Amino acid sequence: MAGGGTWAQLAAPQHRGAVAVLAGGTLAFAVDTYVTASLLPSAVAEIGGEAFYAWPTTLFLLAAVVTSSLVSRVLATVPAGRAYLIALAVFAAGALIGALAGSMAVFLVGRLVQGVGGGLLAGMGYALIRVSLPRRLWTRGSAVIAAMWGIALIVGPGLGGVLAGAGQWRWAFGVLVVASLAIAAIVPSALHRARARIAPGPFPLGSVLLVGAAAAVLSVCGLAADVRVAGGGLLLAAVLLVLFFRHERHTTAAVLPRATFDRGSPLRWLYGLSAVLVGVSGLEAFVPLVGQRVAGLAPVAAGFLGVALGAGWVAGEMVSASAHRPRGRVLVGPAMLALGTVLVAVTLLVIDGPLAPVLWAVGLVAGGVGIGTAWPHLAAASIGGAEPDTDEERDEGEADKASAAVTTVQMLATSVGTALGGASLALGGADPTASARWLFAVFAVVAVLGALMSRPASRGVPADA
Repeated sequence: MAGGGTWAQLAAPQHRGAVAVLAGGTLAFAVDTYVTASLLPSAVAEIGGEAFYAWPTTLFLLAAVVTSSLVSRVLATVPAGRAYLIALAVFAAGALIGALAGSMAVFLVGRLVQGVGGGLLAGMGYALIRVSLPRRLWTRGSAVIAAMWGIALIVGPGLGGVLAGAGQWRWAFGVLVVASLAIAAIVPSALHRARARIAPGPFPLGSVLLVGAAAAVLSVCGLAADVRVAGGGLLLAAVLLVLFFRHERHTTAAVLPRATFDRGSPLRWLYGLSAVLVGVSGLEAFVPLVGQRVAGLAPVAAGFLGVALGAGWVAGEMVSASAHRPRGRVLVGPAMLALGTVLVAVTLLVIDGPLAPVLWAVGLVAGGVGIGTAWPHLAAASIGGAEPDTDEERDEGEADKASAAVTTVQMLATSVGTALGGASLALGGADPTASARWLFAVFAVVAVLGALMSRPASRGVPADA
């Protein structure tokens, strides 16, 4: 079973280095994801390229989705410590290019390079838990890594905003270069025991092309202001993802483990529920906009409202990772997320005035706690989801695919959530209140579907830790 360890064991000398490296790499990637949005207006004002305003984020996430899907192959080809150093070097190189960029073209190159390295860092965060920590610590290790996203949600916009306000936006990327060098310094000692003992299989070219195309379409349609464009993009992306899964089912050069398609395997439900939880968390990107336009909140207050879901996620993770009945948490967490989003949706329909944003905050925090309650157990179960009960039957390659796929699913779900949010806002037209109602109504429906998926997904989670 994946649970049973303690926080003290995770902090033991033989494990703390690996945890620090994996958490640090994930935090660097996550901070970079959020910091760019807050400093981009200042960057564009200095280097130009306003017509390409959305491209830095689009290229970054597109490259990250593609490279995260290749983590299992990278670990089959290169020793774990060396692979992590390569990922850090690529990520730092991209950050340095961004810091020194004198034009939008150069800045975009930097963002693309950062995405390549960042996708590897994020993917190896979960993949290396399996080979650097004992199984009893997987849940807590997953909780620490996932908590980095909640921390980044606060640190990223704050760091970008402060430096941009001081006219020093380039130093945001400089901080990431320094952080990468600091993490790299402890990698050799922290990951020297981590070994992914597998042989590289055939390159999954077809899968990479399909998942990359879907991510590209989602990134673009998430920025569309026209509901027909956004809806058409979502439909095209759905077709591409269906083709991806069909290809994965029949190919020997796959990104996902074979167990995903086995009859009776809970792995597909684990991935599916994980995607719903992460996809619904995409609401946080739109909450500040809703707070300012609908409730008339000041930017600072709207910003704090925007981190309510992330704060709840971190709090839920830290509490839930110590649970002795993880299966129950996987049932309760999605239900809390559904109730929280429904509360916000109903409030938008029937309540005005100063009470409304208070109830929004309550619903968002409750939803975030719900995500955090279920996530560490879903991640730990997914990491071990392709492993049979006997060592004789174990396929290390399939187990590594199952671990790395957690991040690929997470990033695709983020892209879907952003695109769905953009399409939902467009349904309301020019009316901010109507747009907000559509936004939360659509996400409430998705969250309710996730709650219905929790029972089959929970079958892949141990009943007791």
